Amino acid sequence: MYKVRVGFLAFIILCLGGCQSRGDATLYQQLGEEAGVEKLVDVIIQKIGNNKQILPYFKDSNISHFRKGFIQHLCSVADGPCQYTGDSMVDIHTGMHINERDFNYVVELLIDAMTEVGLSTPVQNRVLQRLAPMRSDILLR
Repeated sequence: MYKVRVGFLAFIILCLGGCQSRGDATLYQQLGEEAGVEKLVDVIIQKIGNNKQILPYFKDSNISHFRKGFIQHLCSVADGPCQYTGDSMVDIHTGMHINERDFNYVVELLIDAMTEVGLSTPVQNRVLQRLAPMRSDILLR
């Protein structure tokens, strides 16, 4: 089910990606800038922490370090005033052996978090579009 839904979401994202005008607010602004990015990261961390399927991937993680890096990364990816200085996605995920099912499930948790913080579907699609190219750096490492 997740595979089909995420595949469908990827199709929709690609279709809607061309609908964005360069004159629009930056994605960072649409996320609510620093406070919005922090709120989104806090909600996704809470969702991961409450999820028995995904939480084991984070058993050895320093949550404060993860939060700081995720905020910086999302801010950077969204064209905010941040420059991500953390490890590469390959370095972070090597040895985690994240399978496609669990990767897709984390995408679902992210979508749920974005909905919970009140992001519109077009903004959610822009976030997913920016993060999608990192998929191969995360899976099965």
